[in-house]
Amino acid sequence: MESADEKLASLKTLTHVTYALYALSLFSGVTAIVAIVLDYIKRDDARGTWLDSHFSWQIRTFWWGLLWVVLGWATILIVVGWVILGVAFVWFVYRIAKGWLNLNDGKPMAA
Repeated sequence: MESADEKLASLKTLTHVTYALYALSLFSGVTAIVAIVLDYIKRDDARGTWLDSHFSWQIRTFWWGLLWVVLGWATILIVVGWVILGVAFVWFVYRIAKGWLNLNDGKPMAA
């Protein structure tokens, strides 16, 4: 049987992997789909731990990012779409970097 410390270490490793998958999604969007599936599968295991906030952070980043990318592509012909896509890109990179740095420092994400 896995101890609480081993479970937490395993979840932390998985959270590193999902941040990496989100970062790789900047080059291949498929990895974000893998990451979101992993987030939803393991989210219940993280409940009640400081890692729960990272799972929520990643899930919100995925869905808001998807919304802004869809909106950007939908408006690309009227130029504003390029601005939306640019801002969404910077925002996504910021969310991944901030989350990953907090994870590395052993800090939860603020709500």
